[in-house]
Amino acid sequence: MKRSGRGLTIATAVAAMAVSLAACGGGSSGASADGKVTLHVQAWKGGGAEPANVAEINKAFEAAHPDIKVDFEYITANDTYVQKLQPELLGGKAGDVIMVDTDKMKKWGASGYLADLSGESWAGQIAPDAKPFAQADGKTLAMPMELIGIGLYANMDLLKKAGVTEVPADWPTFLADLAKVKKAGINPIALPDKSGWTGSSVFQASGSTLVYNKNKQWDADFLGGKASFDPDWKGSLEQLKTLEDKGYVNWKNELGVDEWAQGPQDFSAGKSAFWYQGAWQVSNIKKAGFPVSFAPWPGGDTGTKPNSMLFAGTMWGVNSQSQQGDAAREYVKFWSQSENLAKYLDAEHAESPFTGGTTPESTETTPFTTAFKEGRYRILPSNSWYAAAAETDTGSKIQAYLLGQASAAQTLKDIQTAASAK
Repeated sequence: MKRSGRGLTIATAVAAMAVSLAACGGGSSGASADGKVTLHVQAWKGGGAEPANVAEINKAFEAAHPDIKVDFEYITANDTYVQKLQPELLGGKAGDVIMVDTDKMKKWGASGYLADLSGESWAGQIAPDAKPFAQADGKTLAMPMELIGIGLYANMDLLKKAGVTEVPADWPTFLADLAKVKKAGINPIALPDKSGWTGSSVFQASGSTLVYNKNKQWDADFLGGKASFDPDWKGSLEQLKTLEDKGYVNWKNELGVDEWAQGPQDFSAGKSAFWYQGAWQVSNIKKAGFPVSFAPWPGGDTGTKPNSMLFAGTMWGVNSQSQQGDAAREYVKFWSQSENLAKYLDAEHAESPFTGGTTPESTETTPFTTAFKEGRYRILPSNSWYAAAAETDTGSKIQAYLLGQASAAQTLKDIQTAASAK
């Protein structure tokens, strides 16, 4: 998942050195003469455009633990985060608590950088659907912080000008609404796809309804060699092309627009009626001042209800080399408690990953959260066939398809190959 980084490369030799360093101890913090512990925490949330209430939660933790001081370090997401932490982990200088996602958890866990948290009190409370994303080799290596949605944004002011009063729930209604918006002289939809993320993500979001309504066990069937992308995902791929065929989007232009910077700015500026992104942008978009709605991708047939698509997002891991392991585990435990985690979920507009956890609600995300509560959701399999490398390859193959450089059949074949790679 792009928001949490790609391009991580861990060489075998590096992994071996890491295990050796872990055995020697290390970490980056220590206790002062008066016994007060300083806990170094590193994350790609909690600063920049996504403060995510991290500062408030850290302040509450310090108040509840007067002998522990949190030294929080915000680092820009994606490649910057990996490029900073990778050598720090290797050198035993990384934080006591570090933010990870499923991809980093698996790779850094395999290298011995992450402590086994299976025995923590919160580990047994992780929701069954979320548990596989925080575990590797039968061990819980991270505390999941959220299940976060990716879906369709709507500028309700612009829809109202076109005579549309609610966000569409199925594909025919969506196409009809796009036509009304276009006729009103409004840019129907923005799907910035410079890195290939939006195309591949819409493909997945459409499949969350089209594919999984027919076969909820599709992931297991695919991994077992009993299902394939062609023909199961053909309809999802064709929806992307239909948007251009009907004149609602120009994919050649969209491939020149960055998903993460220009895309949010353009939608906030009211340049399109619809836009596609993650729920983590809701708080920022609200600042634009117009009513916004965040909903599942309306990919199904007439009269059907769409499934929400969720991503097992940020998690906390404990550095196995930390000299303050007890304090680090206490910090993670504090975050796992509903009254504390709810502040983060509220800022992220995300769902709780814990059984019985508190999922905050907001007017903007009602269509999406309703689908989740009704059990109409699917979690991206970022822990199996849709890991970071497959996501990147899928994005580039779909870009080629949208530019007319590959047929639908060839594209589905290429995606099958990427998803099958070990």
